[in-house]
Amino acid sequence: MKIRTLIVDDEPHAREGIRIRLKDFANIQIVGECASGIEAVKSIHAAHPDLVFLDIQMPEMNGFEVLKKITVSPVPVIIFVTAFDKYAIKAFECHVVDYLLKPIREDRFRTALQAALAEISHRNLEHYAQKLKSVVHDYLDLSPDHDEPDRTTAGRIKYLDRLMIKSKDHVSVIPVGEIEWIESAGDYVYVHSSSQKHILRETLSALDQRLDPQKFIRIHRSTIVNVEKVKSLRLNEHSDYDVYLMSGVKLKLSRTYRAHFEESTGNPL
Repeated sequence: MKIRTLIVDDEPHAREGIRIRLKDFANIQIVGECASGIEAVKSIHAAHPDLVFLDIQMPEMNGFEVLKKITVSPVPVIIFVTAFDKYAIKAFECHVVDYLLKPIREDRFRTALQAALAEISHRNLEHYAQKLKSVVHDYLDLSPDHDEPDRTTAGRIKYLDRLMIKSKDHVSVIPVGEIEWIESAGDYVYVHSSSQKHILRETLSALDQRLDPQKFIRIHRSTIVNVEKVKSLRLNEHSDYDVYLMSGVKLKLSRTYRAHFEESTGNPL
């Protein structure tokens, strides 16, 4: 029996990583990929997958909000994919629901997939659906704000002021003020500063949560920009905006993130 599988993640490299790993399993049939929670809800209702790899941190609608909107029966088995989220992980572990922590390890991927396939073969559908509801309920109870960073004892949000990037035999210390833009590379990111490009083992979504949103704004599913380094925005022939940095770099402001950019900067385009 082929296991109909849907991959949901807003980062193309992350979806590609899962897709490549699934090639080793002859009984897996990928029926679709989604880059947002809204797409995921539509695809789950249309394709009725047996298994869904579901990213938690996505713009507009996160993984838990996707689950709240699913009304199909039977409910697909879910393998959650997340950057470190202590509230989500606690909820998963309380209800013995499998999850993959980014960056994904090969052994954990196989273990999670084997557990999901066993669940599909032997699950009690009503019991599993209730388990998913309990996970969502507990997560919302545990987390005061899904994307809230750590806070200082004074109650103010504590954001990163420098990055420590290891490379072979040394560690580079980069003040965040020197960062111009950051791009996704699957389970890694490229950090572009005024002088050079660094590679950091962390997902874009995870790093986004630790940066000051007044200075670092996501303008594309694979790009974060330091607004203090932006020189101008120009409307292109596709009615999208190109973002020009002071260094001369040109980036794209996608339509998906345009409203977020306007809200964050306080300036309508």
